[in-house]
Amino acid sequence: MPTLEKTRPAAKAERVPSRRQAAASRHALPAHEASGEDRRITRSRAALRQALIELMEERGLEAITVNDLCTRAGLTRGTFYNHYQDKDALLAAFEQEVLDGLVSFERRLGDLDMETALTFIVQRRPLPLLVDIFDYLRDQGDFLHAALGPGGDVCFGPLLRDSLCTQIVESILHQQYRDNPTAFVGYYVAFYASAYLGVITRWVQTGMRETSDEMALISERLLFIQPGESIEL
Repeated sequence: MPTLEKTRPAAKAERVPSRRQAAASRHALPAHEASGEDRRITRSRAALRQALIELMEERGLEAITVNDLCTRAGLTRGTFYNHYQDKDALLAAFEQEVLDGLVSFERRLGDLDMETALTFIVQRRPLPLLVDIFDYLRDQGDFLHAALGPGGDVCFGPLLRDSLCTQIVESILHQQYRDNPTAFVGYYVAFYASAYLGVITRWVQTGMRETSDEMALISERLLFIQPGESIEL
């Protein structure tokens, strides 16, 4: 297993927004200073978000129409099309909002002091950064439950994996593996990143019964449990 090291990872190149991100930004409702009009926009956006969540849970994404969304949200089709091209643009905007909220965690993972992190892991204490991540995911729980569920968006899981889970795994790699990743290291990161997505999905789909502290401990244990060691928290 690639070992932990205190050295910080090299700075990453600035990301170029994907077509999906660009579409989400282009069709998202604008953020202005508070006013009567802005409050109406905010209420409309919240109503559409809730309508999308409910309908994904009830019918599945593929069966939802713009008319369904407007009826459930209590909005006119004209209001919808003033801001979104179609339901896919609406979904992309809300998904991107969740992913944008993870950016600060990516930066903190890049700055993670591994000596301190290792102390928490060895003592089986929840790493505060991981606790904060699970707190954030809990805040997004209703949307995540719908988007990651059987009636959600099959593309969202991989986006969440690449935006969060991969960063968690890469943050604990020894500097030599970050600087000169071999094919095996790539498979190692892919394996554990997909595993972490599975952990998050299971937590969300089972009602987020564990606390954020417990999920942080579970995440640490799963990554560092040794062969033959008792499988318990």
